[in-house]
Amino acid sequence: MVGRIREQSIAEVREKARIDEVVSQYVTLRNAGGGSMKGLCPFHDEKSASFHVTPSRGFFHCFGCQEGGDVISFVMKIDGLSFGEAVERLADKSGVALMRDEGDGTYEKPKGPQRGRLIEAHKEAQAWYADQLGTPDALVARQFLDERGFDQASAQTFGVGFAPRDGEALFKHLRQKGFSVDELTTGGLVAVGRSPYDRFRGRLLWPIRDASGDTIGFGARRIFDDDRIDAKYLNTSETPIYKKSQVLYGIDLARREIGRSSQAVIVEGYTDVMACHLAGVGTAVATCGTAFGDDHAKVLRRFLNDHEEFRGEVIFTFDGDAAGQKAALRAFGGDQNFVSQTYVAVEPGGMDPCDLRIQQGDAAVRELVARRVPLYRFVLSNVVSRFDLDRADGRVDALREGAKLVTSVRDKSKVDAFARELAQMVGTDPEEARSEVRRAAARGPQKSGRPERRDSVSTTGAGGAGEEPAPARRALPDLRDPRFELERETLKLVVQHPMAIGRSTADIGPDDFTHPTYRGVWAVVAAAGGPSAGAGDPGWAGRLRDATTDPDVLAAVSMLAVEPLLTDKEPDAAYVGHHVLRLLELTAARRITEVKSRLQRTNPVDEPESYNRMFGELAALEQHRRALRDRVVGA
Repeated sequence: MVGRIREQSIAEVREKARIDEVVSQYVTLRNAGGGSMKGLCPFHDEKSASFHVTPSRGFFHCFGCQEGGDVISFVMKIDGLSFGEAVERLADKSGVALMRDEGDGTYEKPKGPQRGRLIEAHKEAQAWYADQLGTPDALVARQFLDERGFDQASAQTFGVGFAPRDGEALFKHLRQKGFSVDELTTGGLVAVGRSPYDRFRGRLLWPIRDASGDTIGFGARRIFDDDRIDAKYLNTSETPIYKKSQVLYGIDLARREIGRSSQAVIVEGYTDVMACHLAGVGTAVATCGTAFGDDHAKVLRRFLNDHEEFRGEVIFTFDGDAAGQKAALRAFGGDQNFVSQTYVAVEPGGMDPCDLRIQQGDAAVRELVARRVPLYRFVLSNVVSRFDLDRADGRVDALREGAKLVTSVRDKSKVDAFARELAQMVGTDPEEARSEVRRAAARGPQKSGRPERRDSVSTTGAGGAGEEPAPARRALPDLRDPRFELERETLKLVVQHPMAIGRSTADIGPDDFTHPTYRGVWAVVAAAGGPSAGAGDPGWAGRLRDATTDPDVLAAVSMLAVEPLLTDKEPDAAYVGHHVLRLLELTAARRITEVKSRLQRTNPVDEPESYNRMFGELAALEQHRRALRDRVVGA
């Protein structure tokens, strides 16, 4: 029976397993002066680095959570190992031959505890899968890699392998190596039906490694058309050593470069990680079959050294499609996890890094990352683009929705700058955007990223479960709102004094009315022949009511027919002219605002013809408005 590890061996492990090198597999450390190094504590979430390591003494201590100890206690804590397990693991990695009190000499590493056995089983499996990639049965797998620009050396760098279609090949190999069925099933390498069989069959495999380089799982891609499992990718299920919410593919290769450059690039797939690294972007990592979440962020922050005193950058790459935009919104929701600035890099043609490297080469991948834009700006553009900015109500809605996003920005010192950007995107006055941002902040946090509902639809109406609710009518502004006073007074003249207003309305059209109900009233008037048709007709208002079935228009006609004018006198030509001309002037002002908005959103270099055409249209509208203003003054 193997005995207790000798103190001499434990001391040798402490000496040869340098604590700074071991800790650096989990945390990016930087010199803190006085022979000390510091970084973000891996045992609690923090924004300021309070985790210190002193290599000369072989100790660590966190001034935040008070965890501390030597290299052995660090490994025990970080990986959940017993004292003996931690010593064995460190001895294995630092080349120490452990001695025991019992026995006659050198300690030969036993089969060990479960974690060690699972790691060892995955190590053997990865080496075996890599060998299988060179067999005749793996031709399709090699062609897949070759078509994506990955040669044999690339496959070896990333440990890519092939799982034979024989359902028991790996199982038999590992059993010959002395692994039990329980160890193989617990580790997710083998499943059990009527008999044990390989979890991955007939697939191209990527080993998923932890930061220290140990293989802890696999990602498997479908390559044969007759594969009975439809899923394109299969990943190792949750095991004692594999937690998908905490695993980042490529972190073993990227961690040092992430720490050196304080930059991390998050891509969406295994081949994208390979393409980035081979193209010179050595900070690329990817999640494994799950969305980027809070736990992934915590892992990444430790390597980024992401704290208040030292800020780096996190760059997400997304496809340009709807799924990519959803992923961007989801990433923005987790932006608070980082102190570093978050960015997004999207290839205009929608290509991912792997496809981009195939079609345009390594430089294009590096350029994709270099062209990154702030994540908030990408998300804000996405939100604004869902609205019709050529319409006044569309700009108002875009401004409101964008303002909610601006208020959620982590760095409040940048809110004003972001409000100006929002104003430019929407094509409105910066002060108007600032005011909307202040209103959004006063309302408190709201879920951004989708248009705010402006109606009230019951989801549990009389239709019962499973039925679509009846469409709700959109709530309309108050007809007596001061914004619509000019429209209301003009229509009162049309309904009450058609003879007085007569042909002066020849230039009026439906677009001169911004309230939908008033626009509906004018449509009824126009269909009836215009105000002139009502001259001398005592039943004019009744005819207008009879011509519509819209309840809002019916009520409005009644209101317009009975509400007194703003003058006590009989309306004369000056009174009529003032209201008609002012109505037309306001329409011209709205059109000017719309053209200015489009002009503001148009790049004169990229779209010179459109820009010049709108510039000319704007000049003509300004001249028309001045002419109307002069007529109003002279009326």
